[in-house]
Amino acid sequence: MEYVSTRGGTGAVDFEEALFSGYAPDGGLFMPQRVPSLDEDTLKRWSCLSYRELVKELCSLFITAELIPRSTLNDLIDRAFSRFRHKDVIHLSRLKDGLNVLELWHGVTYAFKDLSLSCTGQFLQYFLEKKQKHVTILVGTSGDTGSSAIESVRGQKNMDIFVLLPKGFCTEIQELQMTTVIEDNVHVFAAHGNSDEIDEPIKELFADVDFARKHNLMSLNSVNWSRIMVQIAHHFYAYFRCAPSLGTTPLPVVEIVVPTGGGGNITAGCIAQKMGLPIRLVAVVNSNDIIHRTVQHGDFSLSESVKATLASAMDIQEPYNMERILWLLSGSDSRLMKTLMERFSVSKSLKLPEDLHRKLSETLRSCSASDEDIMRAMQRCWEENHYLLCPHSAVAAHYHYSQLDGTPRCCLAPASAAKFQDALLRAGLVPQLPPEITALTTMETRSTPLERGQDWAQALREWIEATAQRR
Repeated sequence: MEYVSTRGGTGAVDFEEALFSGYAPDGGLFMPQRVPSLDEDTLKRWSCLSYRELVKELCSLFITAELIPRSTLNDLIDRAFSRFRHKDVIHLSRLKDGLNVLELWHGVTYAFKDLSLSCTGQFLQYFLEKKQKHVTILVGTSGDTGSSAIESVRGQKNMDIFVLLPKGFCTEIQELQMTTVIEDNVHVFAAHGNSDEIDEPIKELFADVDFARKHNLMSLNSVNWSRIMVQIAHHFYAYFRCAPSLGTTPLPVVEIVVPTGGGGNITAGCIAQKMGLPIRLVAVVNSNDIIHRTVQHGDFSLSESVKATLASAMDIQEPYNMERILWLLSGSDSRLMKTLMERFSVSKSLKLPEDLHRKLSETLRSCSASDEDIMRAMQRCWEENHYLLCPHSAVAAHYHYSQLDGTPRCCLAPASAAKFQDALLRAGLVPQLPPEITALTTMETRSTPLERGQDWAQALREWIEATAQRR
């Protein structure tokens, strides 16, 4: 199993190199050169597996035994999930009106990113210990990625992590989950800008090849293939739990509704679909609707500004994983991707070629939800089930409540409602806070401000250099 860049400018690499690279050197994203295909017998056999076992099976298809022997891979994944609160790691809640909510948030930070990042942290540690190597991890976060990434590597001697958060655009709890981690290898920066703006200095540092090589720079955002790979399991588990029966031929179709920001989870769904899983995918977004406009009209272009919404982790205008989806649907046409992405990079506006748009709209459905839609879905779910949805999960529930066709459906729930007190209060609901979250408000915090007008890329360079000299 080898990996290639979506833009075709670099040679094939193995899983280890893709893991440590983040972005490919040509600015593209790594994808498997060949997506494995599963037959019906394999799907039926896998249908009885736990989530943990599904992750093991899927990862073994994308990581060769020469790189990580299967028994070691199993141990790493077991270790990754050892801190999850639920015995099954994730949990499906079956609610009224056919609303199936797959809770992906039973990890340390109460967000779905704990699933992929806990595994990725273990893979990193395995290779670093083997090679006695140090890496510098650079992460931009719209809310949950930062804290999950920090938890996956905190206290490790062979990794330093630098996290940029958009000050005022995260919830207080999301911010505290990052700034209360006082470890020598954790460096948090509170930038006075939005999620897209904090991505710019990160891209600049990765584009500086000499600097990136000198400090073994890598990313744990969903540009990293390892995160996409683990997230493929969400879709298999959702399918097996929500399919009415696997005794028919062809196998029944299940609709998977995916709250979408940077596009990692929906990319994982597209790969699961290509592997042979009979799912229909729905990308649901908030008022920052570039993915919805792309699916509906082939219009991949920025709005005038990012809109602040209740579903703050999805307040993203540049969903970088769309490049992976378009590459997949174009038949791995790297030349086309390079042309399209370079055009978008310059103009921030792109009209998809007609054929590519047709394939995208055949692969994905989409829906956009306003803050009012989100609050109504949260209220209805509470009234009918006494079940609290986070605003991102409510975007998926909004889509479900608008459908009257009785299709078997699963809504992915990316975060616990406990992280979004303000949204719950605005919807007239009462937050239920676990003690771990309540305790955050009394803990010491540490972060470095990045002001508007400051050269953020240069500030990061200097901080990374100073940290390296202290090692």
